[in-house]
Amino acid sequence: MTQIREPERRTKVLRGRPYSLDEFASKYGLRSDQAESLFTRFGPSSIELDLLMAAKRRAPVLPDRIAE
Repeated sequence: MTQIREPERRTKVLRGRPYSLDEFASKYGLRSDQAESLFTRFGPSSIELDLLMAAKRRAPVLPDRIAE
């Protein structure tokens, strides 16, 4: 008999420092519902979200707040 294999669960590795939802929304001037949708789908990774916004040609409204 053939065994049915369950797909492996892979956890996504966090790249870069994590954004808070409010920080991400304010950096790119997004409404809270827009920011929450992107944050939920792509995670809190600053690198991933910055790349996503660059692909959408959305420049940051506010500069990075590193080490606050």
